[in-house]
Amino acid sequence: MVTDLLLCLSFGYAAALKPTCLSAQLRRPGDYILGGLFPFGMDTVNLTTRSEPTLVVCERLFVDGLIWALGMKFAIDQINNSTSLLPGVKLGYDMHDTCFEPVVALQPSLLFLTQKGTTGIGVLCNYTDYQPRVTAVIGPHKSDLCLVTAKLFSSFLIPQVSYGASSEKLSNTELYPSFYRTVPSDKNLVEAVALLLHKFGWNWIATIGSDDEYGRGAMGLFLSIAGNHSICIAFEGLIPTDLTDPKAKTQLEDTVKLINKTKANIIVLFAFSQPAQALLEHSIRMGLSKKVWIGTEAWMLSDIAASIPNIQSIGTVLGFILKAGTVPGFQKYVADLFTSVQQDKFCQESREFNRLMNSNVLDARCKHCDNISLHDVSSMLSHSQIQPVYVAVYSVAYALHRALGCTHQACPRASIRSWQLLHFMNTLPFKVNGQSFRFDQSHGTNTGYKLIFWSWKNGTLTYLPVGGYEESLYVNKSQIQFHTADQKEPTSECFRHCKPGQFRQIKGFHLCCYDCTDCPENTFWSTEDSSTCTPCLEHQWSPVRSTQCYDRSERYLFWNEPLTIALLTLMSITISLICLTAVLFLKSLDTPLVQASGGKLTLFALFTLMLLCLSCCLYIGKPSNHLCMIQQIVSALCLNGCFSTFFIKSLEITLVTEFPRCAPTFLYWVTQRRAWLLVTLCLLAECLFCFCYLHLGPDYLVPDYKSLPTEVLLVCNTESWVAFALMHGYNGCLASVGFLCTFMVQTSGKKYNIARGITFAILIYFIIWIFFIAFFATLKTVLRSVTQIGTILATSLGILGTYYIPKCYIILFKPDLNTVDYFHNSIKEEPEEDSQ
Repeated sequence: MVTDLLLCLSFGYAAALKPTCLSAQLRRPGDYILGGLFPFGMDTVNLTTRSEPTLVVCERLFVDGLIWALGMKFAIDQINNSTSLLPGVKLGYDMHDTCFEPVVALQPSLLFLTQKGTTGIGVLCNYTDYQPRVTAVIGPHKSDLCLVTAKLFSSFLIPQVSYGASSEKLSNTELYPSFYRTVPSDKNLVEAVALLLHKFGWNWIATIGSDDEYGRGAMGLFLSIAGNHSICIAFEGLIPTDLTDPKAKTQLEDTVKLINKTKANIIVLFAFSQPAQALLEHSIRMGLSKKVWIGTEAWMLSDIAASIPNIQSIGTVLGFILKAGTVPGFQKYVADLFTSVQQDKFCQESREFNRLMNSNVLDARCKHCDNISLHDVSSMLSHSQIQPVYVAVYSVAYALHRALGCTHQACPRASIRSWQLLHFMNTLPFKVNGQSFRFDQSHGTNTGYKLIFWSWKNGTLTYLPVGGYEESLYVNKSQIQFHTADQKEPTSECFRHCKPGQFRQIKGFHLCCYDCTDCPENTFWSTEDSSTCTPCLEHQWSPVRSTQCYDRSERYLFWNEPLTIALLTLMSITISLICLTAVLFLKSLDTPLVQASGGKLTLFALFTLMLLCLSCCLYIGKPSNHLCMIQQIVSALCLNGCFSTFFIKSLEITLVTEFPRCAPTFLYWVTQRRAWLLVTLCLLAECLFCFCYLHLGPDYLVPDYKSLPTEVLLVCNTESWVAFALMHGYNGCLASVGFLCTFMVQTSGKKYNIARGITFAILIYFIIWIFFIAFFATLKTVLRSVTQIGTILATSLGILGTYYIPKCYIILFKPDLNTVDYFHNSIKEEPEEDSQ
């Protein structure tokens, strides 16, 4: 076959010195006519200077458009020669040039809508029985042309099958009910491009589209899904399609400058061959550094872009093209056709067919076609996508086969309207060369894409398949040789991929540029929202850069921790000292020293001090609401029991020293058994304040989640400071009275000064409690319990050391002083003693 093609090439090249009749091959009569819209030409004269509605003519041949048209002719000739698809029925065709311009495409479109056998369009209320010139339309190629023509054909419900329009807008079957296409939507294409970028880790890119429906639509779709794939757009812009516009050059230069300024190494280009060619030429001329260009079939397979001088200097070119199969026999068919159009007899027959179809109507279909040879189109034959056109023709043929009710032997003669084909095109699949096709709900087909790489060897371009995309993306990276020194993929990142436990923090001008920042304590990184860190729940915690939260452990003063053991040891020592003192006082109960100190009241005071020390155990272990409530009550009552004895002794001292004349009368109330009555009254008063404390608001258990980073602190919180002040303030009042009654009392050196012990004991109590209040109100850790225990023990040791230990010393080491004489009237002031 290749040998035959080469021989035909040689013959065709030699014979092309004279005009051919190739343009006459673009129409044939038949039982059912298929209209064809193909871009035979390009580069129209500036339409802005057009002042009369004359025919618009293109200046240059577009080879791809001609090959697509020949693909339609080949398919129809195959169908006409088939004995099974439409036996006994001949399909005709009528192909016209669109010149890539809507205004040009409208003229043949209106011709297709004319009533069969006439050149006029009937204006009717009901077009059910209307028979237009064509049964269906193949084309056009561009989306913006289809958006114009599809509305016309949809109003008449004439099937229109495009072989190249990929705009997502055309998927709207309500607006375009009779529009079909044999190529996937741009939605599939941009998804493939986004997956490719994500595959290589490229997230800092420039995206450019041609200023037409295809470029704007594809770029808009790409921008809408880029964020879902963590792709950041460094630059987005449109390039002009009308290159004759004086502003076009400036726009292209500005685009290249802006791309260079962003320093993005990846450029995604959605454009047709001419705008793409202009951009690539300006990039080369302006010295744009080598990039990775991600392209589409719209320009990657075009010899226009590939033939740009020094095109290899742009860098690496990757892109997606339709996964279209080959059309067997097409190349030989084209070669034979170019041979035939050189023959006068063949041309004469072709012109006779044309006259049967009113050739005087829009006869200038392809004025350049008669002046080209097979040599001029041979470079595009090998890689031009023919299958979409081929399949489009067969889709109409199969619909016609079903609408007519054909068998493998014959088709009934019946009058079929165009709109009747739509039902069969919507519902049934069809096979072409063994491959099954079916239009989906949006009237499109999704055959998938091939990923190709521009491979240059010795100045020759090869379109090397390196992957594909259908439902998923596959890339063979080993076959891609990038433009970098080591031929490995370049990097193009505005931000590095954050590690687990880091969130993306926006930086700079571009909203999609990020710094990776560690999630702080008590927050965690979630895959559902990687732009922020999610706070942990109140009962949970997390370290820095965490991906999950952990439950907090409970924190309180444990029994087995060293600090607790130390405090318990100190408490045991204190209780031991109190017990030893009590035993010593009990043995010496009848001695003058113990009697002068208060007698049995002293033992009661030591008993309450011991209970006060034992109350330290209430602050150790896991607290509860009940424990919190009784902690302050127990300590206040125990301390009150001790201070009530000091209070009674202080009153006795005051009566003797300050009111000697009244002393004989009132001493009876503060001594002997009536002293126990006063102690009872003091305790009852304290009980009253404890009841107020319970009523106004006792301490309660509070879980503190803020003080400790990884634990929940269980603390007793003071609800009412007024109740707290009343309960402990009463003890303070007793202590203040005792202090005021004793601190000025003096004795001679020959007498023991009992008042001094009370003064110093109460003074130490005040000092300790000043610090206690300050710490207790501010501390929110386990040290709060330690502070309370320390205060209790310090108070007990202070009272023991200042009031009781000196007396124990006398009992044990100075028994000669434990006499009635030494302690008798020891509380009287010195002047009174002298006066006697």
